[in-house]
Amino acid sequence: MARYTGPKTKKSRAFGESIFGYDKAFEKKKYPPGQHGNSRRRKQKSDYAFQLMEKQKAKYTYGLLERQFRKMFELASGRKGATGSVLMQILESRLDNTIFRLGLAPTRRAARQLVNHKHVVINGVINNIPSTLLRPGDIVGVRGKSQGLNVVVESVGSKKDVRKFPWLEFNPDKMTGVFTGYPERDQIPEKINDQLIVELYSK
Repeated sequence: MARYTGPKTKKSRAFGESIFGYDKAFEKKKYPPGQHGNSRRRKQKSDYAFQLMEKQKAKYTYGLLERQFRKMFELASGRKGATGSVLMQILESRLDNTIFRLGLAPTRRAARQLVNHKHVVINGVINNIPSTLLRPGDIVGVRGKSQGLNVVVESVGSKKDVRKFPWLEFNPDKMTGVFTGYPERDQIPEKINDQLIVELYSK
C-alpha cells in the first residue's frame, strides 16, 4: 500500500514540529522550508489554511493516506462523543500505532513494517494489517520467533523509562501489551488541534 516516502525533515519544518520523532536536522532548522530560509516574509494564513495544516499534520503523524484518513473521520462521526476526540482515539487504536507506543518499534513506519512482515500477533493470531483497530482487552505483541530481531530488542531496551501511556499495559519479558481501553483526549501526547480537522470536514 502506498505510503509517504519523501523527505521527513522538510515536512516537519512545514508543520513547525518534529512529527516523525526526534530529527537532528530539524533541530538545526526549525523554520519553514524554502529558498529564502527564515528571512522571507510570509503571508497571514487563512482559517482554511490552518484547518488543512492540522489535517495534514495528523495524516503524516499517523502515516495515513487521504482516503484512509477520510474513512477514519467518517467512522468517528458515527460514534458517540466529540468527533475530534473520537477521531484521535481511533487513530491511537490502530495496530501499527500501538506497536510504536509499546516501544516495540522506534517509529510508526518501523511498526508498520513489523506488522506487514508478519512479526506481530493479536490475541495469539498473526496479523499483517497495520490499520487493524484494536478493541479494549486485545493483547498484542511480537511473535516468538521474531522477538530476537535487533530492531525490536533495541527499541524495547531504549524506551523502558518513557513508555507511559495509561491505556496500555506492557510486559517487557513477554514483549506483549494489552490495549486496556480508549485513551482520553488529554492523555494523547500528539499536538494536533482535532477541532480544526472537524471544521475542515464540516464545510
